[in-house]
Amino acid sequence: MSSVPDGKKLVRSPSGLRMVPENGAFNSPFSLNEPQWVPDKECPSCMQCTKKFDFLTRKHHCRRCGRCFCDKCCSKKVTLPRMCFVDPVRQCGECSRVSQKEMEFYDKQLKVLIGGGTFIVTLGTSEKSETMMCRLSNNHRYLFLDGESHFEVELSRISSMQVLTEESTPEGGNCRASGMLLHYKPMGSQDPKQLRMEAAEDKKTASSWLAAMHKVHHDNSLACFNRNVIFDLKCYWNVCCDIQASDPPLCIVCIWLNSYFV
Repeated sequence: MSSVPDGKKLVRSPSGLRMVPENGAFNSPFSLNEPQWVPDKECPSCMQCTKKFDFLTRKHHCRRCGRCFCDKCCSKKVTLPRMCFVDPVRQCGECSRVSQKEMEFYDKQLKVLIGGGTFIVTLGTSEKSETMMCRLSNNHRYLFLDGESHFEVELSRISSMQVLTEESTPEGGNCRASGMLLHYKPMGSQDPKQLRMEAAEDKKTASSWLAAMHKVHHDNSLACFNRNVIFDLKCYWNVCCDIQASDPPLCIVCIWLNSYFV
């Protein structure tokens, strides 16, 4: 059983209703704190178009950056899951574009990570391996590994991640992602441990999960790992080259990987 609580509560803030963890210590590492609003007396005009505020030109605060704008420059209401808002909230043009891009991660990659994948897991230098379901916890703070045994790895304590690859054909050439090698420090310990994960029988699901995990590491705006995380992307681009058009889910992964590698 997991020791990580998932309880949430509904709170009202000046910006709107938010569904937040009952214990703030278990906030998602992807979450953002609400900004301090620029005081009304410090913004006599729109901080985008400089139009002066008056009886007809109302002042609005962007819920993401806290700056002041007129209605025209802050008219969009966009979903903002990183601040746990229940409903879409008013955002300026710049912030709304960022929030809309982040929705791809929440709608696609995050669901893949929480859904999990099956891997053959080896701890340290042990010769014994175990088939386990690896998934991201609902609060996004831990990797849960479940098989005959269960253990958890806190994302913030992962110090390095290496993508494992294998040749896709006996003749060599293209490589495909086959697993992941993690180094992390267990809670209460400063001694690093190694965790090796290799894709089990369901290669497609495992590859999608590995690609989503890479997205979390690679996107600085979503960074929740130790800043010293090291990536070994050798042959990783070739993963895309080796995916056939008959594999639609992996083709989608290809598209967004391409946007990050060029």
